Amino acid sequence: MTHAAFTGFIDLASEAIGGKTLLCSDDFFAGMSNLVKESTPVFKPDAYVETGKWMDGWESRRRRTPGHDWCILELGVRGRISGFDINTAHFLGNHPPFASIDACRVPAGTDPEHLRDAVTWTPILRQSSLQAGSNNYFPCQEPGPWTHIRLNIYPDGGVARLRVYGSPRPDEQTGRIDLASATQGGMAVACSDMFFGHASNLLLPNPAVNMGGGWESRRRRDEGLDWCILKLGRPGHVEEVAIDTRHFKGNFPDRCSLEGIYWPDAPAQGLIESPDWTTLIAQTRMSADTHHPYPIEDPGPYTHLRLQVHPCGGVSRFTAHGRPFEAGEADPSVSRINETPADDLFELFHRCCGSERWAKAMVAAHPFGSSAELYGVARHIWWHLEENDWREAFGHHPEIGTDVAALKAAYPETSDLSAQEQAGVADAKEETLAALAKANASYRARFGTVFLICATGKSASEMLRALTERAENPPEYEIRIAAGEQAKITRLRLEKLL
Repeated sequence: MTHAAFTGFIDLASEAIGGKTLLCSDDFFAGMSNLVKESTPVFKPDAYVETGKWMDGWESRRRRTPGHDWCILELGVRGRISGFDINTAHFLGNHPPFASIDACRVPAGTDPEHLRDAVTWTPILRQSSLQAGSNNYFPCQEPGPWTHIRLNIYPDGGVARLRVYGSPRPDEQTGRIDLASATQGGMAVACSDMFFGHASNLLLPNPAVNMGGGWESRRRRDEGLDWCILKLGRPGHVEEVAIDTRHFKGNFPDRCSLEGIYWPDAPAQGLIESPDWTTLIAQTRMSADTHHPYPIEDPGPYTHLRLQVHPCGGVSRFTAHGRPFEAGEADPSVSRINETPADDLFELFHRCCGSERWAKAMVAAHPFGSSAELYGVARHIWWHLEENDWREAFGHHPEIGTDVAALKAAYPETSDLSAQEQAGVADAKEETLAALAKANASYRARFGTVFLICATGKSASEMLRALTERAENPPEYEIRIAAGEQAKITRLRLEKLL
């Protein structure tokens, strides 16, 4: 189990991404290679080997001379380290009382003997006490990036697994790469279900050895589908993806589809809720135990991909080959906003939404890399404001049914927008307008604000019906409904900006 503090990081030392042990002072009882196994440590009570008790970890013999034992590991990919888990599972009377970790950064392929004798090591975890049979979590004191680490145990004993949580920082590469690979920093950020296999497995660089090494959802009994959102390690232009169902024979998805979005640093919930995903692969049939390559006609750029499996099932691996996105490139649709001076930009945003805090936050958030990012950030900021900010925005809207002349007098900055949005009342009958006026007054008296509805495309009768129904809502419920309507209005106005 990963400590909550290290959620969102990967194990840089795991054999699954190429981590390996190179050299150790002693591994008489149990081999050092166990340290980087992806599997959970196990204990076999009656298992013995020629040297003694079989243990699933690295264990040195009892030290009878001064000094301590150590093991040098090469990380699967160069990376910045956030923290460690020195796991002593099943080592109860033979765990090391203390441990420390050092690190270095050297070229790939450096001779292990050179690492032992001729490299300057930097301490990144001071000598710390370990508990027996436990996950022992520690933060890293010098994040790096690093390529190799040295685990020191004092004076001897056994460690089941060493997890090195961090973020890949691979050497810069030119040309076509797997943008989604875990070795580039790709990760699964959200998933509908991963009952049988974790979605992060999709992005591992080496083929899965069995179907337990892929992503698999439980059997779906409804009309929905399963999905996972993958953050690309390097934002880029996706030219070809591959969806591999290796080992999945009676439980592969019937169909798959794929979508992409460009929204750097997007919150996971924002991605889940966003309507601005671009379809890259329409629903297509899949086969058992098969590598499925798909060329991508709209290469993006993208920061995230959403893989959908219909209705459920398992996928072994996913790759997204393409070219990294060059800094400074931008979606032409947002160029007008990005090039507008901040003072003028505030006025543009304030016309879209009457909350000053929202408009200022939008100015602070620009420039935007795409329209999807613009809309997503706008929605995220809005739903993190206070009720007073929402009410401020509501106050910039006229009552439904206000005549155009009155609009221009009361709301000179946004009267043109409001008139367009309320076009549905232009031909309304006098009795309908009278009913709207009466219902508006009653609503304002109860909730202390104007009745707000995204009026675009709605008739006067439809708006009157919605007003009558919502007037019965509890105030704490109605304020959020009105906030949702404001979010719709803001979105439409932002679209007009573009």
